[in-house]
Amino acid sequence: MNKTFRQIVLPLITSAIWGAAFLAQGNLSEILPPVFITFARSVIAVLTLIIVNVCFTAYKKRNNLVIEKTNWKKLIIGGVLCGLSLCVAMNVQQLGIGGTTTGEAAFITTLYMILVPIFGVFLKKKIGLNIWISVIIATLGLAFICEFNVNSVTIHYVYLMISALFFALQILLVDHFIQYVDGIKLSCAQFIVIAVISGVISLCTETQSITGEGIAKSVLPLLYLGIGSSAIGYTLQIIAQNGTNSTIVSLILSLESAFALLFSVIVCLITGNKINETPLQFFGCFLMLIAVVLSQINPFKGLKNKKSDKISE
Repeated sequence: MNKTFRQIVLPLITSAIWGAAFLAQGNLSEILPPVFITFARSVIAVLTLIIVNVCFTAYKKRNNLVIEKTNWKKLIIGGVLCGLSLCVAMNVQQLGIGGTTTGEAAFITTLYMILVPIFGVFLKKKIGLNIWISVIIATLGLAFICEFNVNSVTIHYVYLMISALFFALQILLVDHFIQYVDGIKLSCAQFIVIAVISGVISLCTETQSITGEGIAKSVLPLLYLGIGSSAIGYTLQIIAQNGTNSTIVSLILSLESAFALLFSVIVCLITGNKINETPLQFFGCFLMLIAVVLSQINPFKGLKNKKSDKISE
């Protein structure tokens, strides 16, 4: 597969898939309990990834290709840790989406792209000036989204910020364990953990009744979240990052927030519904997008190199 295609086209497709997922999650939040939604989409993702893995294995055997041995210890540990962090992120995010607009949810969740390098400080990774500027811009953007009204910072915004925190943790965990295990198997393992935990929590805590009409309305959105956003989305991300520039891939993946806002507006225009976001909130989303882009591209690097060249002269 062409490197340019993997580095640009695949992440772009993935970000579009993830952006549209916010619409599906928003629709489902009005029909089904939040934790049950996570449980259902995870079960669908597991079944999809098992089928994909079986097909890949059969293909390799038929074509006499090398089948790498599975490091079960790393796979189990990685699956549990990634699954736990992603389980918290997905469930808390679903709670937050139920009380916000699609655009707000998408852009606040995108904070994980800034939190990842910040967490890198604790891992003794060098953090550039652009990251700290990104944090300031993102904070201002969030203030615009909340329209500078402290009272508007509801529990749903807090849920989304917590989800961003755990999404960042999950990314760091995947970055570590992907060195030892197959990406598809790791994804499948983490979704098994999510399905089990979410299923138990939903059974024990959620009392909202699920009607036959509700199930009928939720089938397509759940299939999209399970197959599209979870199974296909994560697989495309893994393929895209294989042997390419991770900075460019991450930058394009972060456009999921822009796609979410775009799809939300398009749906409102088609259906004739009122666009909920205000101009001030759109400006806040724009600032957060700038912060995400700046966190991935360091415009100060060239200036630093020029200064060092002058000193050497």
